[in-house]
Amino acid sequence: MEDREHPVAKNLPETFNSSPNEWYRWEHDLRQNQDIKILVSIDSSSFPLGTGPKPHETWYEGYYPVVWANLNYRMIYINMGHNDIDYDSGTNRELSFTFKNEMQNHLVVNALNWLLSTSEN
Repeated sequence: MEDREHPVAKNLPETFNSSPNEWYRWEHDLRQNQDIKILVSIDSSSFPLGTGPKPHETWYEGYYPVVWANLNYRMIYINMGHNDIDYDSGTNRELSFTFKNEMQNHLVVNALNWLLSTSEN
């Protein structure tokens, strides 16, 4: 957790387990973007991390933000919520079921409440 004071992170633990997702890596370091506030990133103790069948889909190090807010608009980005699916084998087998995770669901509900609120936070 990067910012426990933000309403989206309200009542979430410092670290929590996420359902496997089809995580994205970013070409540019998002910490350098002054227009966003990173709220949650992948904990480095999680490495190696990945569910994909391809070697490049397993990460061994790095910085991976997965939830952030735009400071210019009331906007939230949540990388969680994208089931991992094995498209490469031709089976299209689901490898994870995102909304079976209570903490992720709490995060999404917090985000929706914040987006709909009139508060300035």
